[in-house]
Amino acid sequence: MKELLLQYAGYNIWANKRIMDALLKLGDGAVDKEIISSFPSVRSTVYHIWSAEFIWLQRLLLVEHPVWMASDFKGTFEEACTDWQRVSVALEQFIQKQYDDYALQHVLQYYDLKKTSHKTPVFQVLHHIFNHSTYHRGQLVTMLRQSDAKEIPGTDFIGFVRRK
Repeated sequence: MKELLLQYAGYNIWANKRIMDALLKLGDGAVDKEIISSFPSVRSTVYHIWSAEFIWLQRLLLVEHPVWMASDFKGTFEEACTDWQRVSVALEQFIQKQYDDYALQHVLQYYDLKKTSHKTPVFQVLHHIFNHSTYHRGQLVTMLRQSDAKEIPGTDFIGFVRRK
């Protein structure tokens, strides 16, 4: 299980980087252009993925009062992307530090943003994080197309495993 989760964490880092590189080629106007999707712009979609990865990381690290990163962020889009990549790497490092599969079966108790208590095994939390990011990266591909991006990166898992 640990090896599989490490592979997905590596994939998440790779796919996030590829999509970020394409997004950073857009101007601020395109990043903030209203596009109908789960979130109203590229920026808000990126901030959602980044914030979600970060709040889950904080929960996994047992931070008592995790924060939703985007709510108080005042930096640039590029700074947000840089920190999003840092968070993705930190998720991989979290998995690396788990001594065996049994540690990944530990049941994590946490509160969602509505203050509802939940209990979920760590491996399922990690699977959710990577699946959630993949879902929204797909939306970003559609947004890139609607923003007339010159290059649309492939972010499929099979592309990650074939890259060697």
